[in-house]
Amino acid sequence: MKYFTLPILALALLSACTPTPQTTYHKLSGQTMGTSYHITFEAPTEVSVTDVQASIDKRLDEINASMSTYQADSTISKFNALNMGQTITIDPDFIKVLGDSRLIYEKSHHAFDPTVYPLVELWGFGANMSVERLQNPPSEQEIIAVRDKIGLDKVILAKDKLSKTADGVGLDFSAIAKGYGVDVVADVLKSKYQIQNYMVEIGGEVTTLGVNDKGVAWTLAIDKPIMGSTATNREIMTTVSLSGQSMATSGNYRNAFDYNGQTYSHTINPHTAYPVAGGVPSVTVIADTTAIADGWATALTAIPQDDAIRLANDNNIMALFIIKNGESFDIIKSNAYTAKYP
Repeated sequence: MKYFTLPILALALLSACTPTPQTTYHKLSGQTMGTSYHITFEAPTEVSVTDVQASIDKRLDEINASMSTYQADSTISKFNALNMGQTITIDPDFIKVLGDSRLIYEKSHHAFDPTVYPLVELWGFGANMSVERLQNPPSEQEIIAVRDKIGLDKVILAKDKLSKTADGVGLDFSAIAKGYGVDVVADVLKSKYQIQNYMVEIGGEVTTLGVNDKGVAWTLAIDKPIMGSTATNREIMTTVSLSGQSMATSGNYRNAFDYNGQTYSHTINPHTAYPVAGGVPSVTVIADTTAIADGWATALTAIPQDDAIRLANDNNIMALFIIKNGESFDIIKSNAYTAKYP
């Protein structure tokens, strides 16, 4: 399942507060999951920043080895190659992400479905992406054949053994793995190094705790969904201040393409088996974990706008929708978002 997220800019607000002399703020960055990560944290001066980064990179390597569909020897790639009836032993990270995926799958009425992997490959949006696929789209017969392999109920977990009920069933955690990676990095900072003030971002998915170096909550910017904009050429639509919460944004304007006068996202709608056309330009979700925020942000961009708003309200999801209104954009907040951020 190929989904794309939008970069989020962290802003520092002015304050008279400053870190204590015994601590200092550090910034780390690197590459993971086909994108980049950026981390800002406060730590005692005796903490080795080199050790912190090594611990973070080790955990991220473990996540990739478990869930990257771009690594032929990853656990998820091995599972996708299995035949019906065969089993594979999966690690605790995989089990956790599968459990979160199943929760969102059920509550979203299958709008979020990591078993769309065969459809992603059929449409050419997988490891060997082919935007030209829409010029010669799959036949209805091909789509019907693949649709028989879609559905998370076809993936069976027994303790740490994973199997499938039909040949060709596959998983793609692209819509939740980066969020989970953020949570894992945050756990390293908090559990291993007792760090209480941090912001962790991977490919636009972010989690926060405590305050920034000015002594105030972390302020995050949500971009205006302008077609053709980039991470370095963007406009800010709005901002939100977070501490102890996570945020993920999903949309179709930076990784979209036009065909026959229609704009298509690289997100596959599990209900129609086709790429999303004319969907919500941008959805931001705030949740207790980044994995949950990541998965829900994808689910809400995979279905029509009115359905997405209704789904967010029904599930008490804090979601901010940015929709097109002529040449400008409007913001629509879910009920839970409005209650938290009126």
